[in-house]
Amino acid sequence: MSRSVSIFGATGSIGQSTLDLIRRDRGAYRIVALTGGRNVAQLAADAREFSAEIAVTCFDDCLPALREALSGTGIAVAAGAEALIEAADRPADWTMSAIVGAAGLAPGFHALRHGRTLALANKESLVTAGPLLMAEARAHGARILPVDSEHSAVFQALVGEDMAAVERVIITASGGALRDWPLERLAQATVADACAHPNWDMGQRITIDSASMFNKALELIETREFFGIAPDKIDTVIHPQSIVHALVGFNDGALMAHLGAPDMRHAIGYALHWPERRDLPVERIDLAKLATLEFRAADEARFPALALARQVMATGGGAGAVFNAAKEVALDHFIAGRLRFTDMAGLVEATLDAMSREIRLTDAMDSLETVLQTDHLTRVRAEDLANSRQEQTA
Repeated sequence: MSRSVSIFGATGSIGQSTLDLIRRDRGAYRIVALTGGRNVAQLAADAREFSAEIAVTCFDDCLPALREALSGTGIAVAAGAEALIEAADRPADWTMSAIVGAAGLAPGFHALRHGRTLALANKESLVTAGPLLMAEARAHGARILPVDSEHSAVFQALVGEDMAAVERVIITASGGALRDWPLERLAQATVADACAHPNWDMGQRITIDSASMFNKALELIETREFFGIAPDKIDTVIHPQSIVHALVGFNDGALMAHLGAPDMRHAIGYALHWPERRDLPVERIDLAKLATLEFRAADEARFPALALARQVMATGGGAGAVFNAAKEVALDHFIAGRLRFTDMAGLVEATLDAMSREIRLTDAMDSLETVLQTDHLTRVRAEDLANSRQEQTA
């Protein structure tokens, strides 16, 4: 009997890699919903190929093009935030949450409310609403499986282990496109510079986040939320080869490492087939050819996003939602050429400070609505601060 699958963020790199794996075993899966952004041509092509029940674009103005592309197929089409929720409410055995940003939060919650397996690639869900998301899964008997390569690695290293014996968790970071640039040159980095990742093929936003280490900052927070590990037991190191994805240290001094080629189909395939392991079309590592694995400390002066993540974990409550929203605004301004690469962390820090005077950041986020309201208020404040900075430097 085929498994029903929905993919939120189908046109992005994670979504396309997921469809690649499903394509190799078509008879085992039935596609319920595919969602995407402005790449309507790709969304429509995938919906046709996999005979999806419904295709949804996040943008209302893309609906006419999607409707025309799927005319006569019998595939339902829709657009907008409410349509994403309605798609998440359609029964599916396994749901991939790969929408980038806070927009992926609500669909993931709705998928969990139906007691499904949620393969979580959307970092922002755990960063902004980790306790809520985990409680939602428990309440409905649903399961969350990590798809970030680092958290999938930790998850696999912990199979059969006692969490009480875990002494530390180390997630690795490639260092991004600018890892070898002199510190004094980083302020001049362009969007193109930050997008030239040496190891991974990812979307624009996550690749820039990799260069600034905001991506890793989010992952530090995710590690705490997903595994319940104390912040002082979570660390990161720069690992240029991106072969070791994470290590778990135990109280007997042992380190359990997960190694694999830098290919997201590792983590996606593990979540898709869990609890089994299946053959995957990924490169097998030749250790003799690889020869060496390099590690170096992650300098928080060079990567201030990491220090901010520590601050967020210490604060708890709504700090994660503020941190993520401010980060997204800072990234928008960098992409638009209104903010220097090295000024993104400063804007996020200033927004955290400003929001701490407006709301009690330590208060728990007790509902999805509270999280979304905090997200909205933070974006308004971050925009004000960014515009003020721009006026001062004009």
